[in-house]
Amino acid sequence: MLSKSGLLSFIQISNPQTHSIYSLLQFTASISSLKVKWRKDRKLDQAIEKDKKWRLCARVVREVLNEPGQAIPLRLLEKRRERLRLPVKVEAFLAQNPGLFDSYMDRIRPKSNLLRFVRASDKLNQFLEEEKRIYRENEQLIVAKLCKLLMMSKDRVVSADKFLEVKREFGFPNDFLVTLVPKYPEYFRLSGTPGQGQSFLELVSWNKEFAKSVIEKRAEEESRLTGINPRPAFEWKLPQGFFIKKEMREWVRDWMELPYISPYEDVSHLDRASPEMEKRMVGVFHELLSLSLYKRVPVPILGKFCEDYRYSNAFTNVFTRHSGIFYMSLKGGIQTAMLRDAYKGDELIDRDPLLEIKNKFVELLEEGQRQRAERLRISRETIQKDMEQMAARSKELKHEQNCEL
Repeated sequence: MLSKSGLLSFIQISNPQTHSIYSLLQFTASISSLKVKWRKDRKLDQAIEKDKKWRLCARVVREVLNEPGQAIPLRLLEKRRERLRLPVKVEAFLAQNPGLFDSYMDRIRPKSNLLRFVRASDKLNQFLEEEKRIYRENEQLIVAKLCKLLMMSKDRVVSADKFLEVKREFGFPNDFLVTLVPKYPEYFRLSGTPGQGQSFLELVSWNKEFAKSVIEKRAEEESRLTGINPRPAFEWKLPQGFFIKKEMREWVRDWMELPYISPYEDVSHLDRASPEMEKRMVGVFHELLSLSLYKRVPVPILGKFCEDYRYSNAFTNVFTRHSGIFYMSLKGGIQTAMLRDAYKGDELIDRDPLLEIKNKFVELLEEGQRQRAERLRISRETIQKDMEQMAARSKELKHEQNCEL
């Protein structure tokens, strides 16, 4: 009986016309035998860790703003602590983040007991107006992103509810399906009612300017600067101290030599197990992450689009197999796919214009924390001064008592 390697050799030698079949079997066999050990990248994990503080504050803000009248009783917000993943009591959170909310006393119903409510502060409302301005100024970018996401999909149509679930990953406004999509009937057609599971967003027309991936644009830019026409290619880089075995290095070298396949190309003719399809799948993930705000997306979110973007349910292996292009973070107990070439250490260098919203929000938090620190400083100084005055007064009284004796 022939072994797997013997069978492959027999196929190749006995009939030269079956070389393509041999290549496919060889690729499939080699890819299944390659095991890449996952290794922690502390710098990229730190990039996720740095965002925890403001993301927690943003969750609480959304919770309050989603309430009728954009106000909520403090005790009701306290009951939602576990869902909000709030590690401290709400009152402590409010004290730590002054400037986000105002508190006031009100009744839920006439004649009911007075309760403490929280609502958006004037400064938070000013930020929300700034957020609207930034969305307006970047509307064409948002339209282009939405078109690109549809252009990469199998049938140029995706569930509208899926887009609602990923809106924050790509920087879409909360109401983009009802305010932005209807403004561009030349690009989009919305059917059904979003939120009910049977709503779909369809691409109406193909814009060839949108059908260029980040990889292709980089090659064009390099050609413009140097006068040389490089072929589009992924950037492969590993952090210092990371190594892969010789077998894997050779496989990567051969794989990188395969022609780049744009994620916007029609690949319905490709076999799902072919090396070309693997190349295309990596291109799709690279483009998806490039379109995201932070050049990283939780793996469970990517998993919602397996059918739409034609990648297998075992797609997570791609991120470890191509560890020079991607990094799979396990920070916070969540698998997150990250784009290596978008980061330098723990700093995001490929910055999306919509990140101005995050920057404004962080500025609001920092301003509140500075005010809190100043109040604490004044309070400590006042207490210290009072203690010094009490000590001085006590000393005077003792002196007076000694004089009387």
